[in-house]
Amino acid sequence: MTQNEKLANLSKAGVAVWLDDLSRDRIRGGNLQSLVDERSVVGVTTNPSIFAAAISGSTSYDDQLHAMAVRGVAVEEALRVITAADVRDACDLLAPVAARTGRDGRVSLEVAPGLAHDTDATAAEAAHLWWLVDRPNLFIKIPATVEGLRAITETVANGISVNVTLIFSLERYRAVMDAYLTGLEQRAEDPEATFEGIEIVASFFVSRVDTEIDRRLDDLDAAPALKGKAGVANARLAYQAYQEVFSSSRWKSLEARGARKQRPLWASTGVKNPEYSDTLYLSELVAPDTVNTMPEKTMEAFADHGELGSPISENYGHAAVVLEAVADAGVDLDDVFRVLEEEGVQKFSDAWDELTASVREQLQDKA
Repeated sequence: MTQNEKLANLSKAGVAVWLDDLSRDRIRGGNLQSLVDERSVVGVTTNPSIFAAAISGSTSYDDQLHAMAVRGVAVEEALRVITAADVRDACDLLAPVAARTGRDGRVSLEVAPGLAHDTDATAAEAAHLWWLVDRPNLFIKIPATVEGLRAITETVANGISVNVTLIFSLERYRAVMDAYLTGLEQRAEDPEATFEGIEIVASFFVSRVDTEIDRRLDDLDAAPALKGKAGVANARLAYQAYQEVFSSSRWKSLEARGARKQRPLWASTGVKNPEYSDTLYLSELVAPDTVNTMPEKTMEAFADHGELGSPISENYGHAAVVLEAVADAGVDLDDVFRVLEEEGVQKFSDAWDELTASVREQLQDKA
């Protein structure tokens, strides 16, 4: 099998291609392996919405659900056993990628979103999920809430790899990078501890930024030319911040001890507005040492007609001008990012509740 040329070129430009989806059917039916073989896929991300769709729409979980039902397994435990099993199997499938790349071949599993504002519970669940899946190429997803920042530090200090999710603002992104460095510094206080195997990515959301800002620009009757520009501009400035932090003397001292950079991950890259190019958030966010996690539909669109845009580093000035123009038009960017974080946590919490209800119903049916 041969890799798709366009996606291979994206990888050669330094962008790791990850799939934003997972199901037991994908794993058992060979779809995930084919995406690795033919579409340059080197990682997988999951979230409660993805698992809710996977479990409710498939019979592949029936035997496991039946076995847990007759044993009287509680719904929360059943939910974690099911999701951990899929993630573990995906980690095993991607283990050769991890061995080959040293950085990718990772699969993400999220802490319960209801813990987003509880530092201690988030850190405890991160440790539990790391133990439960028991694979070195696992990422534990932790939301970038204020409380989540401290959990990130503790989790990294414990030697656990993290995918930080729900990042919208440059200010919060800088705090996420600081949380990572602080975690490494705390770990370094133990003379026997190493940084070996610790990886971290920071999921900076893109399309949701455009959706919210476009809505506000419409309400303000602002210049239509500003629509669909802020998401990419915001992400480009995030990459500029990444370059600044990971060229600092603070970072260099940790790197000398074997630490790995926290890579930016472009999330929410499926285009919401049909008027925009369906490859917008891939073509315009090309940079070394980044990850782009995408729905399969977006991946196939790029494989068919995607083109590499100019490197991010050539567009910092323009990105700053775009966000300044959006603010000058009357959009309160701080409020945009606050709303997006609150909505993001709520959406995942709602999906978690839906997933819990679905598993509970199926356990009852199969008892």
